[in-house]
Amino acid sequence: MLPPLQKLLPSASLLTLLMTPALGFADELNSANTAWIMTSTALVLFMTIPGLSLFYGGLVRSKNVLSVLMQCFAITCGASVVWLVCGYSLAFGDGGSLNNWIGSLDHALFANMGEESLSGDIPESVFAMFQMTFAIITPALIVGAFAERARFSTMMVFSMLWLLLVYVPITHWVWGGGWLGQMGLLDFAGGTVVHVTAGVAALVAAMVIGNRKGFGTQAMPPHNMTMTVMGAGMLWVGWFGFNGGSALAANGDAGMAMLVTHISAAAGSLSWMMMEWIRHGKPSVLGIVTGMVAGLGTITPASGFVGPGGALVIGFSAGIVCYFATQAIKQKFKIDDSLDVFPVHGVGGILGTLLAGIFASGQLGVFSGQGYAEGMAMGSQLGVQAIGVAATFVYTGIVTYLLLKVLDALMGLRVSSDEETEGLDIVLHDERGYDL
Repeated sequence: MLPPLQKLLPSASLLTLLMTPALGFADELNSANTAWIMTSTALVLFMTIPGLSLFYGGLVRSKNVLSVLMQCFAITCGASVVWLVCGYSLAFGDGGSLNNWIGSLDHALFANMGEESLSGDIPESVFAMFQMTFAIITPALIVGAFAERARFSTMMVFSMLWLLLVYVPITHWVWGGGWLGQMGLLDFAGGTVVHVTAGVAALVAAMVIGNRKGFGTQAMPPHNMTMTVMGAGMLWVGWFGFNGGSALAANGDAGMAMLVTHISAAAGSLSWMMMEWIRHGKPSVLGIVTGMVAGLGTITPASGFVGPGGALVIGFSAGIVCYFATQAIKQKFKIDDSLDVFPVHGVGGILGTLLAGIFASGQLGVFSGQGYAEGMAMGSQLGVQAIGVAATFVYTGIVTYLLLKVLDALMGLRVSSDEETEGLDIVLHDERGYDL
């Protein structure tokens, strides 16, 4: 017979469990998870304004700094409204017979979303807002490809239509119950959804809009590297919300995602710096911060599936691969992707999505990740990852190209040669970034 105290332990344990607020059931609000995702939402918004804005703003010439800041700010506002009106519903709604491809309009204008509505164990309003910040930064990334020559009005129309026609469907394919998610694609925080889509769109946009005046014949150095480094630091910090928040819980997955994010960023910075040091004799500040962004973008799809050892390899590979991609795009192919969006985000997203299919395996010793769901073999998982990359690449490329061509015919994509020489700050906004 059990002693009296031991008899009471099961009841006491149950009572403790029921009284612990952080251990709610699936249909109950979890305060700890809610607080973490609200914090992550603020961090991801912080990545666009001011992070990406300052990062991009410092990289352009002084006569165009306000135009880049304006584009990032305006996209933040416009994408927020589009997400409210129908973007969230189409991305995450149940599309019925069309659910493999797109959601429904049941949640247009956030219909049926009250204070008590839950998505898992967090308020649906928090989940929708968290996803809104992803919808904001993705089209903002594309700005770097056509910086210093695009018409503001056309850029805004393109960004909003691109969000609906490209970002929303692919988000549904991967995260909203669509066909790529059903296939088992590993994309924890946006390797395909964010980085491949933005990178491919940037490459297409740079090719369609054409090179900047003087590209390849005159130097176009960043006007304010101090501003760029400040923005880079904000991106690094904000990325903890980007990847860690994608666990949608304050748990070990979020903690590991943050750890591997930091390791990959550091490794990417060092490997890019190493490549510059070897090839040019000196490491540059621009190089080390670009390597950081490459490391962050590349770990994004893998961040919830790999361990620290895998993150070290992924980050180190990102710095080297993205460095050579940057050289190839501008020097070999002569494409003026002004701020290296495709070679850093596009190539990084592709690389990270594929490497997630390797380092998520639980059979790699110190480089192991969490193992595959349902015991899928590495080769099979790599096949799924490749299909996800290819589908995202092709769909994004075709739709972006058609959209740009239509807008060019209707509105014109770029400013005139004289306006480009004068600078977009004065021409488009009648303001100067600096009055000294």
